[in-house]
Amino acid sequence: MADPEALGFEHMGLDPRLLQAVADLGWSRPTLIQEKAIPLALEGKDLLARARTGSGKTAAYAIPVLQLLLHRKATGPAVEQAVRGLVLVPTKELARQARSMIQQLAAYCARDIRVADVSAAEDSASQRAVLMEKPDIVVGTPLRILNHLQQDNLVLRDSLELLVLDEADLLFSFGFEEELKSLLCHLPRIYQAFLMSATFNEDVQALKELVLHNPVTLKLQESQLPGPDQLQQFQVVCQTEEDKFLLLYALLKLSLIRGKSLLFVNTLERSYRLRLFLEQFSIPTCVLNGELPLCSRCHIISQFNQGFYDCVIATDAEVLGAPVKGKRRGRGSKGDRASDPEAGVARGIDFHHVSAVLNFDLPPTPEAYIHRAGRTARADNPGMVLTFVLPTEQSHLGTIEELLSGENGAPVLLPYQFRMEEIEGFRYRCRDAMRSVTKQAIREARLKEIKEELLHSERLKTYFEDNPRDLQLLRHDLPLHPAVVKPHLGHVPDYLVPPALRGLVHPHKKRKKLASKKVKKAKTQNPLRSFGHRKERSRPTAVPS
Repeated sequence: MADPEALGFEHMGLDPRLLQAVADLGWSRPTLIQEKAIPLALEGKDLLARARTGSGKTAAYAIPVLQLLLHRKATGPAVEQAVRGLVLVPTKELARQARSMIQQLAAYCARDIRVADVSAAEDSASQRAVLMEKPDIVVGTPLRILNHLQQDNLVLRDSLELLVLDEADLLFSFGFEEELKSLLCHLPRIYQAFLMSATFNEDVQALKELVLHNPVTLKLQESQLPGPDQLQQFQVVCQTEEDKFLLLYALLKLSLIRGKSLLFVNTLERSYRLRLFLEQFSIPTCVLNGELPLCSRCHIISQFNQGFYDCVIATDAEVLGAPVKGKRRGRGSKGDRASDPEAGVARGIDFHHVSAVLNFDLPPTPEAYIHRAGRTARADNPGMVLTFVLPTEQSHLGTIEELLSGENGAPVLLPYQFRMEEIEGFRYRCRDAMRSVTKQAIREARLKEIKEELLHSERLKTYFEDNPRDLQLLRHDLPLHPAVVKPHLGHVPDYLVPPALRGLVHPHKKRKKLASKKVKKAKTQNPLRSFGHRKERSRPTAVPS
């Protein structure tokens, strides 16, 4: 009997090893984009495909790429090992993710298909060694791929057969236009190409003319976000900036939003302001942004996915990498100057089991809203998006809602029913915390994070071994004080909890931590002074007699 998990893919004529990998991933049937794209790709056609975030676009190109390469090796003439597949993505995180997905699908044919990720700039030497072995598929950002091509570490002119541009609508907006045009000069004249995108814009049209040859366009008639039965979308109008902080505090501290959540803001400075504000109330969060090294960003995502954090504050790829046309990569606003141009958060990164996306700052564009909202309600899981809006931003929100509602014009962003007067008792605490988060505190929080990165950097380990005094100075530098945390703010007296919520919410749960401390204390007790230990020692001597 055939494995029921892989029945949905069997009519596509895939290699049995791919079907087994699909079954292991638990995919019972292909998604809409996979169902339409895979057969066309296997026929050798160029594809321009649009599908919403979280719809399975990565597998929609990875499966045919693997199938075509496996079929060529099994039936074609014996040829020299060479790089035959190239996957271009806009960010390092997406490169890691794409490589991981391809490797999972190639789990049963790993000897025949090798995949390499060359997106990390710091691993140039090791990447050179990997590329000398000529993996079948190479994944990377346009900048890194072009560097390797110019250094002759990678040669594609005579071997490339398959080209994929994932998140194509971001490649130009991240400033990779010149790199892409230069890179195409290193490719053969004939190859099969796939452009995968969440939106169709003028950048995608330009890429289509550069890369594709008589493509089939898949503009799937599906909404760009899941329906209301899976994804609930709300808006809440806050009269002032202070009201936004007050409402967020109440939602998180009173556990009115359950599960893991992503908080989106528009600038890096805002992300640290928000983190320091929530720290005042003992609400642990972490900031994910392009200033952090790749390994640190991936570590934070991994810890979030494993449940170490329930709340991550993120900034848009639209804001971080200066993906505004006409600006050079890496030159953002003053506060965001050091951001990594190849780091993206809102687009494509796979956060697991996100219950809610909170747009603390209104997204700058409708596309940004779609990609933020795409972090929740993935696969068949439910999710919620709550957007905070100031009165002056309502016209911009209307533009976003107009795009989301489509032809039927039905309202998509429902009003979030919340009575602000019930949390007025928390306002003085909110003001107290906001006063503590000064510009100096934000600056020191960022410096503290950079200092921690320096102290724990593997790349600087050898330097510090040769220059121990520098390490000593860094360790014994003046302590940084990001913000004065007032312990009493972490406790919520019962009389401040809104009457309707008393008995339903538990804003302070510290019993587990206290219990663990008691256990540690018991272990460190001196047995010679413990009455209990003396009593236990006297028993064994009485039993033999």
